[in-house]
Amino acid sequence: MSEALERELGTPSGSVREREVWTALGSVRDPELDEPITELKFVTEVRVAGGAVHVRLRLPTYFCAPNFAYLMVADAYDAVSALDWTEDVTVRLEDHFASEEINGGVAGDAGFRGSFPGEADAELDELRATFQRKAHAACLERSCRTLLDQGWQIEGLSSARLSDLPQSPTTEALLRRRSEIGLGTQPSDPLVVDASGEPVADVPHHLRYAKAVRVSIEGNGIFCRGLLKTRYGDETSEGTLSGVQTFIPVGQLSRRAS
Repeated sequence: MSEALERELGTPSGSVREREVWTALGSVRDPELDEPITELKFVTEVRVAGGAVHVRLRLPTYFCAPNFAYLMVADAYDAVSALDWTEDVTVRLEDHFASEEINGGVAGDAGFRGSFPGEADAELDELRATFQRKAHAACLERSCRTLLDQGWQIEGLSSARLSDLPQSPTTEALLRRRSEIGLGTQPSDPLVVDASGEPVADVPHHLRYAKAVRVSIEGNGIFCRGLLKTRYGDETSEGTLSGVQTFIPVGQLSRRAS
């Protein structure tokens, strides 16, 4: 594949190991936007020298909530470290008000509370789970729309099984989200279930809620892309100017600016 075509497709050129790192980073998602950090243009650099890897990240604003920023830096570190040839991994978040604390905390395996002593009340497991449940709701709504477009009636979706879904990226995404929150992924498993795996009694009401979640996630994604472009001038420059910023008080570490 030519470098020009790779740039058009958003595929980084470089060594085999660099490509493996980019692939690993592609498994890391912004927890709120439910999109890979590579597609969001949050990764600005990957350098590989033998078993040493250096990754640079950026975010749309200087004051993006530190809890989300920490999750992405930590997840990026874990994803790259899981490659069997890596020996020394460094992930650096830049142009962020809490980058020093986040970078140091991830490198030192201090956890979120250890990275922000006296400010963070808890680790981020529940926050991650909350957004995994929202991601599942959004994927479920997309999958149900596929069946409705094929002629299903909304009342009939209560009897739909995973096997009724066509093979597609939408179905694959739903299965991944179900797996993440502990739901069954067998073809015979019911399609329309809540985050605990219980069948949904009022399917139309549940899908209205799921649609609202999907629209919110997709809208936030468009907003963040706009902020990133405004801040850095284009989608590829590494720049350091802050541009448009969304403020969040330092002490409110469990909430994202909206």
